[in-house]
Amino acid sequence: MGLKRRKAYIPMQEDDQSNKKLPKDPNNQAFVPDGMWQKCPQCHQTILTDDLGAEKICPHCQYHFRISSSERLANIIDKGTFVEMFQLKEADMDTDPLNFPSYAEKKAKARKNTGLDEAVVTGVGEIFGYRTAIGVMDSFFMMGSMGTGLGKKVAALFTYATEHRLPVVIFTASGGARMQEGTLSLMQMAKVSIAVQKHSQAGLLYIPVLTDPTTGGVTASFAMEGDITIAEPGALIGFAGKRVIEQTIRQQLPEGFQTAEHQLHHGFIDMIVERWKQKVVIAELLQMHGVRKGARHFEN
Repeated sequence: MGLKRRKAYIPMQEDDQSNKKLPKDPNNQAFVPDGMWQKCPQCHQTILTDDLGAEKICPHCQYHFRISSSERLANIIDKGTFVEMFQLKEADMDTDPLNFPSYAEKKAKARKNTGLDEAVVTGVGEIFGYRTAIGVMDSFFMMGSMGTGLGKKVAALFTYATEHRLPVVIFTASGGARMQEGTLSLMQMAKVSIAVQKHSQAGLLYIPVLTDPTTGGVTASFAMEGDITIAEPGALIGFAGKRVIEQTIRQQLPEGFQTAEHQLHHGFIDMIVERWKQKVVIAELLQMHGVRKGARHFEN
């Protein structure tokens, strides 16, 4: 039996140019791009971020993920109509009355990460054509805590709305007063409440929309001073935390305490509205209260 000779392999030239285009993992491990997947805190399902949609709602259990102020504005305000107003000056952004350790650095980091000057964005825009003064708090900026800068912007928004006879819609998201500013942060509760009262006395509509979380000094002031109070499903709404209350009264609080559903049942809010239909509901309320559709021109 004769032995067959193995056929010689034909050498292939490497395409150096194409190899350069391929990403290389030095550890030779599979990886997933950041932000591609999200895990729902409520049902614990792993979800493609794209499947959450623009409203960022879990398709399995309808949990409402926290969203940024820019995402909120994109969902609520008619495209191209929002005009941001009352941006803080440099001196207001650098407020540090107590010289609190690392406070200046934390604020600078929050401004860099969010692109915001404070934990609220204020301005005027249109909701299905209805001119509205709007404020959107951002929990990604120091947990939406209320300091002198935030109080100044919200009070200015109400003052402007009163002078120009506009309704106000504010989306709240806050961990409460900003401890780094001490008593000055607590004074913002009264400052904003006075502006809210003047707006109300002028016979104008104010709709707060409470999102997760709305707590502390914000709950104790302008979040609960509206004519019609809306909340998102499952939002945490309260003043003191659940554990603090339990330790104080020495009692076990019921399951779901301080959720939007609990507050609706006990009459603290007027309605719960899913994020995907908030724009329609708010527009209907504006129409019912005689708000006129206006030209897209605003004075600053």
